[in-house]
Amino acid sequence: MHEAIDMPAWVGIAYLVAGVCFILALRGLSSPATARRGNRLGIFGMGVAVATTLLTHDVASLPEILIAIAIGGGIGLFTAKKIAMTDMPQLVAGFHSLVGLAAVLVAAAAYLNPVAFGIAEVVRTGIAYTMPDGTTYAGGMVQTFIPPASRIEMGLGVAIGAITFSGSIIAFLKLAGKMSGKPIMLPGRHVINLSLLAAIVGLVGYFTIDQSAWVFWTITALSFVIGFLLIVPIGGADMPVVVSMLNSYSGWAAAAMGFTLGNTAMIITGALVGSSGAILSYIMCRAMNRSFISVIAGGFGGDAAAGSAAAATDRPWKRGSAEDAAFLMQQAEQVIIVPGYGMAVAQAQHALREMGDLLKKEGVRVKYAIHPVAGRMPGHMNVLLAEANVPYDDVFELEDINGEFAQTDVAFVIGANDVTNPAAKTDKTSPIYGMPVLDVEKAKTVLFVKRSMGGVGYAGVDNSVFYMDNTMMLLADAKKMVDDIVKAMAH
Repeated sequence: MHEAIDMPAWVGIAYLVAGVCFILALRGLSSPATARRGNRLGIFGMGVAVATTLLTHDVASLPEILIAIAIGGGIGLFTAKKIAMTDMPQLVAGFHSLVGLAAVLVAAAAYLNPVAFGIAEVVRTGIAYTMPDGTTYAGGMVQTFIPPASRIEMGLGVAIGAITFSGSIIAFLKLAGKMSGKPIMLPGRHVINLSLLAAIVGLVGYFTIDQSAWVFWTITALSFVIGFLLIVPIGGADMPVVVSMLNSYSGWAAAAMGFTLGNTAMIITGALVGSSGAILSYIMCRAMNRSFISVIAGGFGGDAAAGSAAAATDRPWKRGSAEDAAFLMQQAEQVIIVPGYGMAVAQAQHALREMGDLLKKEGVRVKYAIHPVAGRMPGHMNVLLAEANVPYDDVFELEDINGEFAQTDVAFVIGANDVTNPAAKTDKTSPIYGMPVLDVEKAKTVLFVKRSMGGVGYAGVDNSVFYMDNTMMLLADAKKMVDDIVKAMAH
């Protein structure tokens, strides 16, 4: 039986308080204006959950627990202070891998010592016998029996956790540039993936009638492999969806282990993370006009698109200077700024906000257009602009601002390639075809900041906006270019 069944009433109330805090935290994180409050509520709720668990479970000695908290908290604090915003996507992927690994380790510990976790019954096999003096002995062998329901929870927890771990490692390597962001297509990958998934599901089902060690460890090993195979063929442009998807996986893994351990807080937290991650993945897929299955199947930004980029740079294009850009924007009535990953890499968000403030002082309307998959993770650009204290009211999502480009004097694109590429609307052979993009080409003038004409976006697709008559290319480091524009405006 699960330990949670015998817990006093106040434990359930404490876990309920923690759950409410987590829900309010998610609500707060839905807007930059309330994100800090949401974080505080999440921290408080987790503190309540952890304290309740430690008070009601004989987990380990207090010194051991404090040492573990100090080590984990110290690493987290150091990482939070040192990590750059440009590295946040791979950090999130790394954290997801740790959540997945934790689920695997908890499942393994519960399987190896189920009695200690309160999920097994001790049974004795054999025949009892009585001595002549009347003393009765229970013969045979003592065994532990894990109930079938707990085996299902345990099998699902270790499977989802292992998939999350290995998949997150691949996502981390791709986002960190340690591994190519292009899809790696393995021969017969669909057949292999479906076969492995079918085998995992079948073994989880078989685990309910046979709790042998080989079943549990085979599920674990196959899940590690399928996590690797699922993420390897996914291209860089789909990484925001992958990060969101892995976030969902980590939540479901935690929820499954929560059922195994009878821990209400883990069930609530895991379900919230899993469901919110799934909803976000759906939203991201809609933003890219593709199905969740097509993203998992992989194959985005392939070789054909990348191969065409070199030839495209031979087309005529116009180069501008910081002074040209400053003059055009100062004469405009409205400027829409479109940030992308290039802005994040150059850490140009503070200079960009300063440029926007100068334009506002001269009576220019300034707005920021955010594509749902700009950057390397959901909300990447929103976080960077919030860090630079850009007013929330100036930031607009794609569906709210796309209609304004046709009436805008200047679209200032800073490092956003794939999300402004008209090929997504016109070229059926393009790997990004069908993805909603920002209609920057409809502005009277497009100022496009990028390092060089030779580079392409993360999807490996060249952008025809570079070569349009109304486009002026500003080739330089994004922060240096914006700093030079600010200086030109000041004169």
